Amino acid sequence: MLLAFDTATPLVTVALHDGDVVIAERSGDRPMKHGEQLAPLIEAVMNDAGIVRQDLTAIAVGAGPGPFTGLRVGLVTARTLAYVLEIPVYAVCSLDVLAVEAADTGVVTTDFLVATDARRKEVYIASYDADGVRLAGPEVRKPVDVASEVPVVGEGALLYPDAFPHPVGPFRPSAGWLARVVNDERAELLDPDPLYLRRPDAVAGAPRKAVS
Repeated sequence: MLLAFDTATPLVTVALHDGDVVIAERSGDRPMKHGEQLAPLIEAVMNDAGIVRQDLTAIAVGAGPGPFTGLRVGLVTARTLAYVLEIPVYAVCSLDVLAVEAADTGVVTTDFLVATDARRKEVYIASYDADGVRLAGPEVRKPVDVASEVPVVGEGALLYPDAFPHPVGPFRPSAGWLARVVNDERAELLDPDPLYLRRPDAVAGAPRKAVS
């Protein structure tokens, strides 16, 4: 039984996959409350499926890119559960999950972009072929610098319509699709480390002049 969750966006999403299909899925309803909602949502999907933690055989977690706080909650929880239960944990770029869902549901039929909100008037962005295979990225950029006429999956297209005039869903990653991606190995499986991508806020200052 694969437990999957993603905390790379403002809303937490959690799902269970039994090796064939997604059998339970829930999402949080309070933005930016990752620490408060993740554990209860995990308990809720397990109750929905009638299982206990000892029934879990692996964990899948979204590695971002995304804000530091949300990613930290998800990845620390994934590593802790995997350690306690002695099961493997697999991380996936959250943009890859959006890409696979878009390709498999037929909302894209050509090369496309995935763009999510990076705040500070920037987006996390990557390019994909029609099958949802990543071609380049992810990176953090200003929308005007990566403006495109191709279809754009993800919330970034809704936030910056001047740069991305052809938005298509999905707009936020689904834990159910994360579980499918990991179960079917549809994207690169990563170590459970965060993809922050954010450029540093602080830079080294000029060397101080020696006091004569």
